[in-house]
Parts: sequence; structure tokens; C-alpha cells
Amino acid sequence: MSTLNGKKKLKINQISNIILTEKNIDNISGLLGLLSSLNLINRKKKLNIYVSKGIEKYIILGKKYAKTNFRYCIYLYILQTGLIIKNQDYQIYAFNHKLNFEFLLTAKNKYAQFKLNKAQKFQFPVGPIYGKLKNGCSFLLPDGIIIEGYKFTKYNKQGIKKSILTSKYHTRNTKEISCTSKIIEHKFIV
Repeated sequence: MSTLNGKKKLKINQISNIILTEKNIDNISGLLGLLSSLNLINRKKKLNIYVSKGIEKYIILGKKYAKTNFRYCIYLYILQTGLIIKNQDYQIYAFNHKLNFEFLLTAKNKYAQFKLNKAQKFQFPVGPIYGKLKNGCSFLLPDGIIIEGYKFTKYNKQGIKKSILTSKYHTRNTKEISCTSKIIEHKFIV
């Protein structure tokens, strides 16, 4: 993947999930063009599209009137409050806020190289316990000593928590969610 000014460029074929936060022209106007472009480059991978109720009709009608058939599978999911995307590295939660949705993205902690020598000094048996230590699990030994897994890895990276706020009016729920996370987008609707 090439970079520009230290940022990674995203290739169109790498898109696997699309989330449309609102039913307005700003959000949906380029969708059919994007779907057609993916078809032109012979995309084979499935595409997940998360939409609020009503946008699915727009996509179906747009496909019908453009007289196009996509070579790849499109899965439409109607947004609801709760977990919408769960990946091995991150989760995305949606929260219904009147006509809009607010989103919370959480990424898991990354644990790097396991310190095998340190584990052997404690005389831990080789096996699943090593994996648990690498994933940051803590253990209480019979003599009362607490073994903390994060001390058995190098270069642990803290997971992130970011809020995507799409409305200028916020509820208590939105404030509680965003107070422990970074706000990455704050779009005002006029």
C-alpha cells in the first residue's frame, strides 16, 4: 500500500464495510457511482452496507434503473442500536439518536512479542497459559502473588476508543459514551 505524506492511501477494492449515517443527499449521492466503479474493476469480495431504514429502497431502485447487475454480493443491514460490526481487531457500536446514529469505535489492545525467558523463569508449563499471558490475562498464584500478563510482552499498544457524533444536539447517552473516548468527527446538521 502506498503512502502520501505519511498517510496510507485506501484503494477502492479494499473497502469492505460502508456505514451511511443519515438519509440525506450528502451521504447517499455517490453510493451508486461507487458500487458501479467496484463492479467495473471486477470486484469479487462481498460488500457490507449499513444503512438507516429507507435507504435500501434507494439502492435497489438505483440498481434497477441503471440496468446494472453487480458481480459481487452486497449485503444490506438496517442500522439498530447495538453492536453492528465485530472484527478481530475492532468493534463498532451504533446508538440511535432520533433520525441519526452516533457511533463508537473500539479497538482491542495489541500485544506484541512474548517474553519466553521471563515465563520460563517462573516455571510456567508450556501450553495455553503462554497464550493467556501474551493476551494480558492476570493470574493469582496459590501463595497470593499476582502475575500480570502484560509484563510478559514487549511493546504493548493500548486499544483506542473513538466516538463519531453526527448531530449538533446530544443526549445524556451520547455524552456518557464520548466522555471516555476521542471525538473523531463532529458534523453539524443544519
